[in-house]
Amino acid sequence: MARMKEHVYTSVEICAGAGGQAIGLHQAGFRHLALVEIDRYAADTLAKNIEAHGIWAWERDYCDVLPPMDVNDFDPAKHLVKSSEIYTEEGLDLLAGGVPCPPFSHAGKQLGRDDERDLFPRMLQLVEQLNPRAVMIENVRGIMDPKFADYREWIAARLQGGTYREVDGQEARDEGLGYTVCNWGVLEASNFGVPQLRPRAILVAIRNDVLEDVKYEWPTATHEEPVSVAESLKASMRKRYEPYFDGEHAERARSAYARWLKQAKDRDAELRGKGSAGIAPTLVGGSKKHGGADLGPSRAKAAWKQLGISGLGVANDAETMKKKKSEDRDLFGADGPMLTVEQAAIIQGFPPGWEFSGGKTAQYRQVGNAFPPPVARAVGKSILDVLKAARERDQRAV
Repeated sequence: MARMKEHVYTSVEICAGAGGQAIGLHQAGFRHLALVEIDRYAADTLAKNIEAHGIWAWERDYCDVLPPMDVNDFDPAKHLVKSSEIYTEEGLDLLAGGVPCPPFSHAGKQLGRDDERDLFPRMLQLVEQLNPRAVMIENVRGIMDPKFADYREWIAARLQGGTYREVDGQEARDEGLGYTVCNWGVLEASNFGVPQLRPRAILVAIRNDVLEDVKYEWPTATHEEPVSVAESLKASMRKRYEPYFDGEHAERARSAYARWLKQAKDRDAELRGKGSAGIAPTLVGGSKKHGGADLGPSRAKAAWKQLGISGLGVANDAETMKKKKSEDRDLFGADGPMLTVEQAAIIQGFPPGWEFSGGKTAQYRQVGNAFPPPVARAVGKSILDVLKAARERDQRAV
């Protein structure tokens, strides 16, 4: 296989999900050597979209989009196949991962390191093994809670060296892996054009020999004003109602669309008058142990209702809706229309045309669990700026 001549900034991503972070990092300028994901539907989503979209041509040649795989079973020496030559010759620029959030989520028991789903230790093992120039770890805001301060100290000490407190309260010290934790803070998705309240905790660490005299700049908001649900969904909602604008459903279809748009706009105007905006509550993926998808707990459903949308479930796509004759549920319910998976993806910041595998519930869970691409793009760009500056510095020194 012919090698690309221009320099490529590479990444490996674990817990890649349906590609929210992968999309954002790709938009920032990274090219993926491997994507690791355990859920079979999400893994298929990644493979299907990379194969289908022209902008992913590089990944089609060089990225190992792995079959469904537990990250604990991921062995770079074994699984980096298409990308092995690049990794061997150039090393890895970025190791990224949105490690599972349930151990730290306010919606769960917040067991932290005692939760079997905690993959921070595995992420740190891979940092040691792959020795990337930069590390990016995403999680829920809950990990920043005071109760996890000791755990955060251990993670930071493992990366950059320092003291931390063990489970039994004893102080310990780690020599570190040779990184500097440049920032570990919370970014709000609505500050980056995502029409949703979605705070995410992001850790960025740069390898010391890369960072040296280069200053890392934490991402700043790309949008002065939040983008509203009304603005985001106006076109897609009209597209859903339009087939019914003529015929037996014409009157109620036109009035239902107008009623939704007015309610969503009015709610946005009301909230902006209070210094807020008519953005969506946090989308959640839900637990596989429970039933079908909906738009979250009671408080979230109430917020959706104020935006003219029913949160009691997820709508069928247009073809399925006609087949099942579910218009009364999906479009004409008393609380307003339900969101389709496609519309949930818009709320999450996915680009048009990104298709999700599996049934409706599996698709929605992939969307609800995703890291919004615009936020990942902003963080990725902040890291890439350091890598480029360091590369230029090193080239001048030769």
